[in-house]
Amino acid sequence: MIDRTDETPEAWADRRLRGDGAAAHGTSGAVSGTSGAPAGASSVRLTFGALALAAMLMALAGFVNVMTTLDDAHRRGVRMPLILPVTLEGTSAVATLASLMIVVIAMRLAPPDRGPIWRTVAVHVGGTLVFSAAHVALMTLLRTVLFALAGHRYEFSLSEAPYEYRKDLLTYLLIGAVFWLMTRQGSTPSPSSERPASAAPATFDIRDGASILRVGVAEIVAATAAGNYVEFALEDGRRPLMRAPLSQVETALAPHGFVRTHRSWLVNANRVRALAPAGSGDFRIELGCGLTAPLSRRYPDALARLRGDGSPSQSSA
Repeated sequence: MIDRTDETPEAWADRRLRGDGAAAHGTSGAVSGTSGAPAGASSVRLTFGALALAAMLMALAGFVNVMTTLDDAHRRGVRMPLILPVTLEGTSAVATLASLMIVVIAMRLAPPDRGPIWRTVAVHVGGTLVFSAAHVALMTLLRTVLFALAGHRYEFSLSEAPYEYRKDLLTYLLIGAVFWLMTRQGSTPSPSSERPASAAPATFDIRDGASILRVGVAEIVAATAAGNYVEFALEDGRRPLMRAPLSQVETALAPHGFVRTHRSWLVNANRVRALAPAGSGDFRIELGCGLTAPLSRRYPDALARLRGDGSPSQSSA
């Protein structure tokens, strides 16, 4: 804004023009962080989008300020050339836009919702001082050059610094707030991004000495203890061996739907085709591929799980 409470347009138009800051409007880019915050190309797009929004808002604010100043001068009976408020508002707006990256950097270093409060306060107090100093310095330089080209003199007094800092502080806070809100919105995953990507089929390594046979977990029909080895029954008929206790294999395959049905048997629950009583509370499990596995009464949890998995022969049990 270019008018002040302690002066009139007459005095303002005749005196040596001094500095005035831009209206505190605008936005800036966003941080992200782990911050959860967007990285790479998304972060760059967010930052430039915020800067573009800041430019539009500041242009609008500058236009309102210019028209307000001209109207105020007209009401007071002072003839004011349009170029004067346009120059003052334009140089302040350009200087503010050129200094916005200071806010961006400060917000990236200390997002309000992350890190200790003392660090956040320290970073942003320093950020406001650097932002105001950069804005005033660039604004003064631009006005000095433009006024000199027009044959006039422009001065900025250090006594104006507190006044400029108060306005720049408000600008910094507004820019930082909008910047932070845009960051949070930009980092919120869309419903489509929340859907897990199709997971690659799980695999299991059957190690036999120095040899490794990598098979899909879904291809394993069952595993049985064979002395110090575990024999795997694969859907293609192969029967590879691995030197390991069955309990170790059970630990690895249990998350993939394998169930311990006997002290010597581990079956793929997804492969169960039928359950049939075998007497004395035991059952016989039909797994397809010509393979039948025992289900001991000592494993009631396995029986309950297999009965409840929707097996087509459930009723036969």
